[in-house]
Amino acid sequence: MVLPAETTFPGPRASLPWPPFATAALDVEGVGPLGGENTTVERPLASVAKLVTALVVLKQHPLSIGESGPSITVTPAEVAAYKADAAEHQSVVAVAAGERLSELQALEAMLIPSANNVARILARWSAGSVPAFVADMNAEAAALGLHHTHLVGPSGLNPGSIGTAPDMVRLGEAVLANPLLAQIVQMPQVTLPVAGTVYNYDYALGHDGIIGIKTGSTTGAGGNFVFAARRLIAGRSVTVVGAVLGATGAQPLTSALSAGEALANAAFGQLRVATVLPKGRPVVVVRAKWAAQVVARTSRPVSLFGFPGELVHIEVERAAALASAKVTKLAAGERLATVRVQAGAQVGAAPVLAPGPLPPAPLKWRFERGL
Repeated sequence: MVLPAETTFPGPRASLPWPPFATAALDVEGVGPLGGENTTVERPLASVAKLVTALVVLKQHPLSIGESGPSITVTPAEVAAYKADAAEHQSVVAVAAGERLSELQALEAMLIPSANNVARILARWSAGSVPAFVADMNAEAAALGLHHTHLVGPSGLNPGSIGTAPDMVRLGEAVLANPLLAQIVQMPQVTLPVAGTVYNYDYALGHDGIIGIKTGSTTGAGGNFVFAARRLIAGRSVTVVGAVLGATGAQPLTSALSAGEALANAAFGQLRVATVLPKGRPVVVVRAKWAAQVVARTSRPVSLFGFPGELVHIEVERAAALASAKVTKLAAGERLATVRVQAGAQVGAAPVLAPGPLPPAPLKWRFERGL
């Protein structure tokens, strides 16, 4: 076997415009991670934590597209809490005692205008109490593999809710995998019973292919943006999921939104279809004792979708003809092996065929050995 175990997509890997002073990560669904900046730094999540809240609510009270779900009655205590939050200039939506929000409307109110008060209403309704719900949030984070994420409340307002950018990318992918949440997070606005029409803080929606997912911003957290963008590249739909945490500047949330758009644009600019294993690449050399040999090569090229410099794994599976070290004969066109190449979730393959039989042993060689 003469093929290496790894290769890379052709071309130099370009640098991405990682935002200064922030943490960030980027992933192309079906391809793999594009790297990150300060990826081990845990940052306050702000309203990005509401994505976990939404996943837990839907796990406890499943809802499909087209369904509104059960009604949630707003209590007088929750109205009082809303007024106190509004006085502190928190992100809230107006509610009234006795107002009935469907589960769908409550999820929309929490995710689109990012209502802290509705996040707590959902937590109380879904698990019976906010503390019980927060325990469920951390269990969900663990189940999703968010190993550097810890939640202390359903809204994300408390700076104790922290996580890393790679964790938030994984969280964003889990949200996109839920059809209802994927639909909600790309809505620019929604109309609620008491609050009326409210708008999404994700001002990047519809720009540069951005299809959501969630913004968050507090004085302590800076600007946060977990985002997804989708475009057609080489005839296929490609989704990029990324996260920016802790963006700075005069308007941190605007900085985070701009950074997300820039990263998505840069990622789309790098992606392409490329030949990662050319036709005719030597794979197997069969050598005879009399020094003759046959070189078997890939019978066709293998092309995958990816980005320059991406690692490609190579595996060679021997055919029955090469099951042992002793090969008695070879025929032209006989399959000797199959080469499989993998980049991210993509796999391509090419058969390796014998170009012809081994040259026969010279008469002198046979004579000297009594054959």
